[in-house]
Amino acid sequence: MAYTENEPKEFTEKVVKIDRVAKVVKGGRRFSFNALTIVGDSKSKVGIGFGKANEVPDAIRKSIEAARKNMIDINILGHTIPHEVVGKFKSAKVYLRPCTPGTGLIAGDAVRSVVEKAGVQDILSKSYGSDNSLNIVKATFEALKKLETPLMAAKRRGISLKRLFGQDFIEEAATSSLGE
Repeated sequence: MAYTENEPKEFTEKVVKIDRVAKVVKGGRRFSFNALTIVGDSKSKVGIGFGKANEVPDAIRKSIEAARKNMIDINILGHTIPHEVVGKFKSAKVYLRPCTPGTGLIAGDAVRSVVEKAGVQDILSKSYGSDNSLNIVKATFEALKKLETPLMAAKRRGISLKRLFGQDFIEEAATSSLGE
């Protein structure tokens, strides 16, 4: 789902990485810059963008525009994610695990910036393979795309919530929510 410019500006941006790259030409080296940014509303919408330009501000602007075009809605359960998930992109693999309230964001810098902008406050993560920030961010983004609520899982499998979790779980969840 793409978001347009006429929506309210409630999104915050974070620049994850800026790199200077060189292209070797006949007369020497030509330098340009690329920027990786995360855009999110801290309420389950997040997007990533990558922009390249000859100047740093132009690269950041392009990457923010790309991030706003690539925004997705993720499923959050309270302040954490509904279930464990693994995201893969090229040789990077990111493992995300839900945690109890108060745990905080136990994640590396690249993963932390994505889940923070998505609105997740309690999560445990581990990244394997590549340590390239771009690949880790994209692997985290792929993991967040896979998240689904129990109701979505039951619907996808064509069974009821009672059958998915068992009758005892449903009764226990109903009594615990009434007691709060």
